Amino acid sequence: MCSGGSKSSTGDAGEGDEHISSGGHGDTWKADSEEGIGRGLRRQADLNKPETIPATLVGVHTVIDCATGRPEEPIKTVDWEGKVALIQCAKAMGIQKFVFFSIHNCDKHPEVPLMEIKYCTEKFIKDLGLNHIIIRLCGFMQGLIGHLLQDVARLTFIALRNEKVNGKLLTFAGPRAWTTQEVITLCERLAGQDANVTTVPVSVLRVTRQVTRLFEWTSDVADRLAFSEVLSSDTVFSVPMSETYGLLGVDAKDVVTLEKYLQDYFTNILKKLKDMKAQSKQSDIYF
Repeated sequence: MCSGGSKSSTGDAGEGDEHISSGGHGDTWKADSEEGIGRGLRRQADLNKPETIPATLVGVHTVIDCATGRPEEPIKTVDWEGKVALIQCAKAMGIQKFVFFSIHNCDKHPEVPLMEIKYCTEKFIKDLGLNHIIIRLCGFMQGLIGHLLQDVARLTFIALRNEKVNGKLLTFAGPRAWTTQEVITLCERLAGQDANVTTVPVSVLRVTRQVTRLFEWTSDVADRLAFSEVLSSDTVFSVPMSETYGLLGVDAKDVVTLEKYLQDYFTNILKKLKDMKAQSKQSDIYF
């Protein structure tokens, strides 16, 4: 795999050095500060169409790349071929710093296509000689992505302003690793009621992957189901953060814990539901 679809958009904001951040399914925007992200006009680029990338990088100082392909897109097309084009273009246009978001332990799981591609991309950036920061993220749950991305974004901007971090590999993790069942139990306790949970055994995911690998038109599904192999292993997707906090000059107390986030969330949502119930004739409200 280590051989050389996503739409992107950029928006201008403010004066001074500009940063372009590519995130989500390849969406990108340009801003000169944390407050400026998402503001201003937008220009479109597409990692599936390398010819659209150069215009997006004009006048840009730093690229923050956290884009990935949509579920219906081949992993290799966006996450490898599109990224190689972006990185080569950044090098050719003299981008001063390239921040790449990768996956924790990607070097240990070559059997998972996306993780192998992430590791290959890390090596490609280093070999090309770009001034870079590589940030590996531990696994996070989709429903909690908003909470986690706030801390990730803040730590990333702190790293950008710290010259000691240039050329380093950082791993961002939470204060502790949570299993799905632990999160469910915490939510049940805070909500005061049991949750309806549907569980899909890892063995079923394995069989499904084997079947989908038999057909070319379902090969992309098989690639994404490869994560089931990681889920079934004893790998813990978490790392101590004390050294990283020290390097970035961040106090661990400033990072929001999952317990605090969910407690605030349920306090607010339950209050709103009670207010709705008081204004409604319905006696029971389910959520």
